[in-house]
Amino acid sequence: MTVEGISHITLIVQDLERTGNFLSSVLGAKEVYTSGERIFSLSKERFFLVGGIWIAIMEGNCLPKRTYNHIAFKIPESRFEDYKQRLESAKIEFREGRSRIKGEGLSLYFYDYDNHLFELHTGTLQERLQAYEGRI
Repeated sequence: MTVEGISHITLIVQDLERTGNFLSSVLGAKEVYTSGERIFSLSKERFFLVGGIWIAIMEGNCLPKRTYNHIAFKIPESRFEDYKQRLESAKIEFREGRSRIKGEGLSLYFYDYDNHLFELHTGTLQERLQAYEGRI
């Protein structure tokens, strides 16, 4: 028996509209559902697709502090600067990246309004493993 994959990721946010705009404008998310004033789960919610991944946002209190726990989305290296400019234009707060070795790919780390950390990454798992093994 094995897990088939990720079903969805849920983030608790203070402002559904603001976070929805963030997801759409920064990550290119497509909104596929909004509960409006109805509550079917714990609170009002909205659903998005980001790179084929179902992201649910639910209204609630933001995270009390920032950590390195994060969600990383894959982007092509050729679009790295485009995404960086998009984040800068949106006045999104960057987090300094960690040191890297050659072959790991490039990353942009940034926070949303509720202390969630996201990463836009150009590399793959296979490239990372090869870099760690010294094959690149």
